[in-house]
Amino acid sequence: MNYVQAHYIGNNQPARTKKTKAVVPTAQRVHPLDAKTQRCKRGSERQTQVSTNTNVANGFLKISFLPKFKETKTVQACEEKAKMQRDFYSSLSKLSEHYKIDPMQTSQFDYPYNMALAIWDMEEKLKQRVLNWQEIRLLQDSKKTYFISEEKYNTGTTLYYIPIEPLYQMLHDPKRKKNAQLLISVCSYLYHIADIPYFRQEDSYLYWMYEMHKDWVEQDDETDEAEMYQLEFSKAELIGDCIEQKIFNPINLRVFEQRLNAFKNRDTFDHECWQAACTALALYTEYPRESIFRNSPIKDDPENEADENETIGMEKYISFISHTKGWLYENLAESINNEFNEYGEMQEPTICKCFDGKDATNTSLDFENRLFALLDDICSLLYNYETTRK
Repeated sequence: MNYVQAHYIGNNQPARTKKTKAVVPTAQRVHPLDAKTQRCKRGSERQTQVSTNTNVANGFLKISFLPKFKETKTVQACEEKAKMQRDFYSSLSKLSEHYKIDPMQTSQFDYPYNMALAIWDMEEKLKQRVLNWQEIRLLQDSKKTYFISEEKYNTGTTLYYIPIEPLYQMLHDPKRKKNAQLLISVCSYLYHIADIPYFRQEDSYLYWMYEMHKDWVEQDDETDEAEMYQLEFSKAELIGDCIEQKIFNPINLRVFEQRLNAFKNRDTFDHECWQAACTALALYTEYPRESIFRNSPIKDDPENEADENETIGMEKYISFISHTKGWLYENLAESINNEFNEYGEMQEPTICKCFDGKDATNTSLDFENRLFALLDDICSLLYNYETTRK
């Protein structure tokens, strides 16, 4: 069994998901009109004015107007309920067609049990048949009632940090130089096309983390280990710049397929490198312009809006890194772990599909499923390289 190295965030608890706000139709009040009592006509024999009894007007209103008003209100409520159920089943039909699911027939049941039963049935079937399905929400606005389906890739609170120092060592290992060249093409794809952040780029999250820890070491020059720690930072910067220059060269993408076809499998490590390269080349061929952030929740989308001070962005837990072993990484990981524990949720690739009568999007998370699996494989290969070279 191949050993997969995974780095976990926090206390391994899933991040909280924001609850969708219910969309409630606007309720309007109806105010009945005031009625004036009419005066009776004078009789022919007597000139005395006769006032009506105060109960006559009230009785007249009760008999003539209020029943009619109640009847109108009841009819309106029935019409609204009937329309809501028509919209409900129309949207449910489109959702079922999209996911190729045969829904349970529930229209014969009374409202609202029919709708509750239909939702329960659909959730159970989506859970079983759709890989990345997260939830369905029933929304109601002033015009219609419809479903929204959410699909999400669950990252499992994993740090997808790709170490590059083992790749540097592999380049200087005569027995593994071909492996290194093949993996450089893989990393070049991840760097240029998949848009994985690199820790030596000043706008990356890990660059800031490295700089912060470097400042701490420089300020704490009284310890005996301070000089050794400073050398470790210098090494990380030097090797990081060297590898970035190599994977930045676009020739690695042009010769990617050529390197893969010429590569020879001699042992298990070779086969694992070859398999990871096959996955990367297939993704590059099928999704030549897709970034890992293509389905990152959009901050200005009301459905996904969250305070960035409470959310772990994808760029924070996906990146190239110097190394995932030793003193430096342990200190970085501890700081990252402490920071992430302060957040309420984390960004993950998400697709929302609206079934409101318009054509629903046919996008999926196939790319993300395969890319995150590739990141797992490449992290494991580089992490375990030192044991295979012995």
